[in-house]
Amino acid sequence: MFFLAAAGLFAQHSYSASDIEDGGRLYRANCVQCHGPDGNALPKADLSLGKFRRTSTPTGTENELVTIIEKGVPGTAMMPNQSINDFQAATIVAYLRSFADNPSRASALSGDPVRGKELFESKAGCLTCHRVKTAGSRLGPNLTDIGANRRTVEIEHALVDPNAQAAPQNRSIRVVTKDGNTIIGRLLNIDTFSIQLLDSNESLRSFSRSDLSEATVLDKSTMPSYKDKLSAQERADLVSYLASLKGIDKQ
Repeated sequence: MFFLAAAGLFAQHSYSASDIEDGGRLYRANCVQCHGPDGNALPKADLSLGKFRRTSTPTGTENELVTIIEKGVPGTAMMPNQSINDFQAATIVAYLRSFADNPSRASALSGDPVRGKELFESKAGCLTCHRVKTAGSRLGPNLTDIGANRRTVEIEHALVDPNAQAAPQNRSIRVVTKDGNTIIGRLLNIDTFSIQLLDSNESLRSFSRSDLSEATVLDKSTMPSYKDKLSAQERADLVSYLASLKGIDKQ
């Protein structure tokens, strides 16, 4: 856990893994375009080592970093951000702190993206659930720009332990109709009266809750772990390919 030793904006606060993941989502939504998924896209503002240039100490205080996130840095491309509150900015700080504890690459092996692409499309079977540009399935998250939005270490961890990395927006759901039919699919929307999902045939299905005897959001990822399905070198190759995917699918 991370602590905000604050004298001012914050009282001391511990941050759970969920808080840090929320900070990661905010980082990807607000910061990744300039700083990159690993925080090292700008040589003069490398966030990946847990050291900062415009703070009173190399590691900075949380108050200083929150202020920079919210107020920006005058005379630079770091603009003020008024769309997030103090606590949200603090979770981004906690996420940035996690960079120093988790290097940008977990594996010591060097991967080959060409071999990784071949694995992605064949042995690993990724296209049965995922899509890259116009190829593949829509059952799982679109991976066309995953390399621009996810740290390399996060991609690697997701292959080994997908349940730990599963994002809420990628949840699956099982519904059972009152006449006994069971459908499992990717959850698109759920509210008081209805549920929409994408079934195994990639068909959009909508159900009224009054027509269902059961509706269960699955807490585990449908993606298998590749820890034992691929060798360490194959995983490194696959990660290298996924990290190279930085295009935005406009299809």
